[in-house]
Amino acid sequence: MLPPLPSGRYVLNRPEKQSSSDQSPLEPMVRKLAYWHDLDAADRAALLALPHTVKSLEQHQYIVRERDRAAYSCVLLSGFAMRHKIVGGGYRQICAIHMRGEMVDLQNSLLGTADHSVQMLTPGQIAMIPREEVTRLAFERPAVGKAMWIDTLVDASIFREWIANVGRRDARSRIAHVLCEFALRLKLAGLGEQTGYQLPMTQEQLGDVTGLTSVHVNRTLKSLEADGLIERVSPRSITIGDWKKLADAGDFDSNYLHLREDEPALA
Repeated sequence: MLPPLPSGRYVLNRPEKQSSSDQSPLEPMVRKLAYWHDLDAADRAALLALPHTVKSLEQHQYIVRERDRAAYSCVLLSGFAMRHKIVGGGYRQICAIHMRGEMVDLQNSLLGTADHSVQMLTPGQIAMIPREEVTRLAFERPAVGKAMWIDTLVDASIFREWIANVGRRDARSRIAHVLCEFALRLKLAGLGEQTGYQLPMTQEQLGDVTGLTSVHVNRTLKSLEADGLIERVSPRSITIGDWKKLADAGDFDSNYLHLREDEPALA
């Protein structure tokens, strides 16, 4: 028997009672997985039929805490979430940012115990799928399993790039690199444009991504702005003035995102 859901606002979804005109909350997940590997109609139907619970979460609310025994795999339906680790001195390192359609803790479907925390960066909704159901479907339907596998591999590729960013790039390159990555990922998710978007992080959180203090982040953003690489009409509004120069400043190559060669976000 699965443990009870954590407190909060949620609603149980039973796909078999939905009319054909209703769009399942799991549709963003299906679109994301189909981007990585072709899924036929039966694969898509099986994914949409997964039992799930939709839950609304507030900003900073935890999806899973480090050392929890994860009972669910969660799909982010709206808002943004972050993976992070807290080290002995109490400092936080943000390891990943997730957005709509992404399975934020797919690895816990097999690993069981969470080795990091996942927390909402903004208010949003998640779909909680029993991890046994995710595992079952991945093994019953090879195409679905391969899409999930590729999804976790791309997560790992982004993670490696973030390690290189923090470990070997200077402050200016770190910030520019993150701004370029978000431009492509947000455009791909339909949440922004390559030339402009709303950054879903405070300067303090951007510092926790890049290993910099919030003061250093602020100084670096102002430097990029002074050089005409970005414009900001508000603290989180990013308009890219010169994409090539910003990419050069950030040592940015989109190869690690493993986007399709014909991806419009690369145009």
